[in-house]
Amino acid sequence: MSETITATFEVATRDADQTRAFGEDLGRILAAGDLIMLSGGLGAGKTTLTQGIGVGMGVRGRVASPTFIVARVHPSLHGGPDLIHADAYRITDLSDLETLDLDSSLDEAVTVVEWGEGKTEAMSAERLSIEVRRASGGEADRDGDVIDLEHMDDGTRFIVLRAHGHRWDGVLDGVVAAHGGTRIDDAGTDE
Repeated sequence: MSETITATFEVATRDADQTRAFGEDLGRILAAGDLIMLSGGLGAGKTTLTQGIGVGMGVRGRVASPTFIVARVHPSLHGGPDLIHADAYRITDLSDLETLDLDSSLDEAVTVVEWGEGKTEAMSAERLSIEVRRASGGEADRDGDVIDLEHMDDGTRFIVLRAHGHRWDGVLDGVVAAHGGTRIDDAGTDE
């Protein structure tokens, strides 16, 4: 299976609403068979992005973190593909992954897997890896011995999309550009 990255893009969002809006536009261009692998630290915004994807795809049900149920199916409300939202955090090997049986519905649904890096790549060579990063830095407020971390996270996120395979050729450019993002690799440029 090819690990070739065909394009890399980056989008910056200022808050959860912008992250959801980017996800919504991304959801509108997704098709049955698409595999989206999300990575990023705890609280980075993986589920927030997936909430937007669900809205863009027009699926039923509130998209929530699948941590405790491992996988949730959100049926389409208009005859499009269903959204399967899975969490591979507790998956340790291929036999654990097989118990989710994600590959049986891969062709008919859009599958979004949080924490899938290093675990779900074998499911499809034509996948989109998305890393959601928090901005780093900032200073915690102090009140005596109490440290207040509430304002350390200003909501800024850097979303890096790595397209694997030719399914994504020309598909992501418009969505990324509409959100002020850019292509950050040199593929596709004149030599």
